[in-house]
Amino acid sequence: MKFSLVIPLAPERTPEILDSIKELDYPKSEFHVVVVKGLNPSDNRNKGVEKAKGDIIVFLDDDALMEKNYLKEAEKFLNEHPEIDIVGGPQLSPKNEEGFAKISGYGLSSKFGAWSVSHRYIARKESLDVDETAITSANLLCKKHVLEKVKFDTKLFPGEDPKFIEDAKNIGFRVAYTPGLIVYHKRRPTLGLFMKQMFNYGKVRPFKESFSSTLKRPFFLAPSAFIIYLLFLLSISMYNPNITGDAINSYSQLNLKNLNFSTIIFLPLFLYVLISLLFSLHDASKNNNFKAVLFMPFIYLLIHVCYGTGMIWGYAKKNFTNKSVG
Repeated sequence: MKFSLVIPLAPERTPEILDSIKELDYPKSEFHVVVVKGLNPSDNRNKGVEKAKGDIIVFLDDDALMEKNYLKEAEKFLNEHPEIDIVGGPQLSPKNEEGFAKISGYGLSSKFGAWSVSHRYIARKESLDVDETAITSANLLCKKHVLEKVKFDTKLFPGEDPKFIEDAKNIGFRVAYTPGLIVYHKRRPTLGLFMKQMFNYGKVRPFKESFSSTLKRPFFLAPSAFIIYLLFLLSISMYNPNITGDAINSYSQLNLKNLNFSTIIFLPLFLYVLISLLFSLHDASKNNNFKAVLFMPFIYLLIHVCYGTGMIWGYAKKNFTNKSVG
């Protein structure tokens, strides 16, 4: 058998992806589906691998949709690149997505919203050497020999798939990305769920890797630095309320020739707002939805603030845990 499709499933959910799997344009005798229920997605995936009969393990999320030619594209890629051990593709927003979910999807696929991680949410050029910023376990294919040496970390969620990809690369397995492997993944439909998702992504980063490792990719630290900067501005403004008005007057009059303390400390915030507005126009145009211009600055801010807050919380918890153990 060629493929085993492994789908982790929380006990209270239903595997919506099965509908699109039934429509796959591929011989039914050459693939089978393994659905594993449980509270721990990593444990579910590891157990699914034990039940897998295929030479290639395909990890998918329960609420995704697959293109009909998905397995044909997978077979084509692996035949053309037999040296590749792991390959993934984009998880795009569903074409019929509406409301907040649709707008939040724009934010995740935005360079300003998610920087390099935005590569996960757009179809881009094929690459035969990628890392966690390009692929996730919502759309991931592994040759079976990989799973004999690498497992999903059951102590991490979310963040278990970046750890899996990093562990595989450290062993020497080759990881690739191809735009031909397309799945459509639902976005969080409400403000609260989206904020929780971003917070959790930030929260697990300190547990996924050491601080020195994160320093090698400083864009992961930028949201936390932004939070610290905003807290600094808040404390300064509370101590001297007039400083905010002075900065606003300077920028509104474009009087930046005579820089003073207020204009200097508020300059990063001014630049952030300006860049946010410019990217709002760019991303709204890219997605052919100009109404999104009104909402994108808010979405960017949510991503950055929630992720940054989550990472700070994660470092605090990790430090407290280490002290308690010590």
